[in-house]
Amino acid sequence: MENKTAVITGGSRNIGLAIAEKFYTLGYNVAILSVSENSAKKAATNIDNTGNKVIGYRCDVTDVSCVEETLANINSHFGGIDILVNSAGILDMASIEETSIEEWDNVMAVNLRGTFTMIQKSIKYLEKSKHPRIINLSSNSGRMGGFENGMAYSASKGGIIALTYGLARRLAKQRITVNCIAPGTIESDMSAARSPEVLKKLKERFPLERFGTPKEVAAAACYFASDDAGFTTGSVLDVNGGLFMG
Repeated sequence: MENKTAVITGGSRNIGLAIAEKFYTLGYNVAILSVSENSAKKAATNIDNTGNKVIGYRCDVTDVSCVEETLANINSHFGGIDILVNSAGILDMASIEETSIEEWDNVMAVNLRGTFTMIQKSIKYLEKSKHPRIINLSSNSGRMGGFENGMAYSASKGGIIALTYGLARRLAKQRITVNCIAPGTIESDMSAARSPEVLKKLKERFPLERFGTPKEVAAAACYFASDDAGFTTGSVLDVNGGLFMG
């Protein structure tokens, strides 16, 4: 894996960070993207302080020019891009009645449009790779609507699954596989934002009676990124403790 480069949006925290750490241990070059430059660089330094294998970049996935510039810089630094992991996302927990247009648009801009923009602008780099991979992060709420999150979040995550299916068909001729991970509730900043009462109710719904960990989601990403997954595209892998089975 020494010559492969992975780009991970939302890579400075939670699931994205766990994927970055795991990819690094497997020998990948890793570009960590975050809307905060300090967070991106700090995460990169904590993984590898040499500045050679892991680099942090500020990138706002809602800003097309920023995405284009960041990808060009990564390609220039590492000499190519082989894997794109779209992990950047924001949560909303507003009720249907209280969801504002601004909040709806913001969640869609980051979670859904940001994912598409990253993919769209990465294609010209990925198609030069011998084993190009796109890995999207959806959610259990995109599978079955969720229980406690807002509708903007559910809709954006459902959109990511549909996007995965469509892109897998369209990009197959370029040998680019497109797959998706749909986690259930994971121990993260997002879950920590919920009240203890809500967390208790959520945990009771899981057949395995616990939440998942970022490392368990990272393990799924490792499969999709591997050479062994070359015949797997358009798949959604549920890492959710049995909450959704279908």
